[in-house]
Amino acid sequence: MLVQHIPNEKVKGALSNVESLAKEKIDEILNKLLKDVKEGSMEKEGWPSYLSAYNLSKAAINAYTRILAKKYPTFLVNCVYPGFVKTDINCNAGPLTIAQGAKGPIKLALLPYGGESSSLFFRKDKASCF
Repeated sequence: MLVQHIPNEKVKGALSNVESLAKEKIDEILNKLLKDVKEGSMEKEGWPSYLSAYNLSKAAINAYTRILAKKYPTFLVNCVYPGFVKTDINCNAGPLTIAQGAKGPIKLALLPYGGESSSLFFRKDKASCF
């Protein structure tokens, strides 16, 4: 999930600001989402109207990737979205086979020392933005 798909501008800004990004900030955002879900104020607060928890969890994982990459600069830390892969979790609805979905994670696992880090990949290609 790219942060530009989040309609809540405050959350979008917080998850996009690499310099001030912290685990505590991500926790704060996710706790706010949970509170707004419980109170029924999601639309009023500007959360995604469709699959909010799923979308925000993906944006949080992407943000946490950037935190880890910054904290451990000698490690390569990236996110990869393998695509809509046919698996049991989606009742085998995905158009991609498991082998096709595995190509991106395998590519990242085999990156050489000093390779790409702190990035989001869509299948095997680096996404143009977080």
